[in-house]
Amino acid sequence: MSEKERGGCLCGGFSYQFDRSHVVSAMHCHCKDCQKTTGSGKATIVLVPTAALETEGELKTYTVTGSEGAHVSRGFCPNCGSQVLSHVEELPTMRMVKAGSLDDTSWLKVESSCWGSAASPWSPADTSGHVFECNPELQ
Repeated sequence: MSEKERGGCLCGGFSYQFDRSHVVSAMHCHCKDCQKTTGSGKATIVLVPTAALETEGELKTYTVTGSEGAHVSRGFCPNCGSQVLSHVEELPTMRMVKAGSLDDTSWLKVESSCWGSAASPWSPADTSGHVFECNPELQ
């Protein structure tokens, strides 16, 4: 049985949905860019194949070159500023959904942390799952 997960920005100007069965993984990212963009110690992201994600509305994006040279675009609502989706140019088949933008997170299981080497002492990486020192290898 398929279960559609839905989410979007705070003002409702952008929304998305995907079938839960397509989720690749969920993780905490402690990289300095995620810390800056969230204003906290990490971003919690859900990896979903691009082809499995349906969207409605437009996001504004801000692109940076990450620590390992990848081009990371973070999408946010141009009206309310909510961060919703990110993607890496060098990995076009995957999207990173910001877990906090989901309507229901009760099903979500975070399995790992990346950029554990950049985690702040006041927001350490969760060692109950695997901690990658930098980015995990995604295919």
